[in-house]
Amino acid sequence: MAFNKFALLGCAVLLVMSSGCPGTATGGVALRPDGTPGPEKCPEKAREAMNYLRLFVGESAWVQLDANQTRARPITLYDGPIESVLDENLGLLEAPARLYGQVWTGGPQVVIRYYAAHPLKGGDQVPICAVARLGLGQLRKRPESKPGTAILDSPRAGVYIVNEFR
Repeated sequence: MAFNKFALLGCAVLLVMSSGCPGTATGGVALRPDGTPGPEKCPEKAREAMNYLRLFVGESAWVQLDANQTRARPITLYDGPIESVLDENLGLLEAPARLYGQVWTGGPQVVIRYYAAHPLKGGDQVPICAVARLGLGQLRKRPESKPGTAILDSPRAGVYIVNEFR
């Protein structure tokens, strides 16, 4: 009888360990079945910083998606961290401030969420909540994109301030 309980407990532990915890590889963000990130709240500190910097929901600017591939065509993005460059001012953030975030390539188009900005004229990194967007499906991956990567036709996109990630 004790052996059966031990075996059942062992199977339960194995099942939990093999299924993984949602978001452990993505900084706590749960993934949808298609590999795109699920909803995520904007932290209070980020909302406070954005208010101070006059970064209100819907504010936008152009951004070079990858600081290492500015103005290249096409560009290849990889799952994981990204550093982007503002092409124009965003609130009180002056171009060419850097934006730091995370890329997910699991779905049919790339998802980029920004969590921090760093002004280049001095100052510390500040928390923000922003997303990269480009109309008409232009953040869609090219068909030849391999798993974990996204080949995009455009090196630029709009960056939009949000109050939560959806």
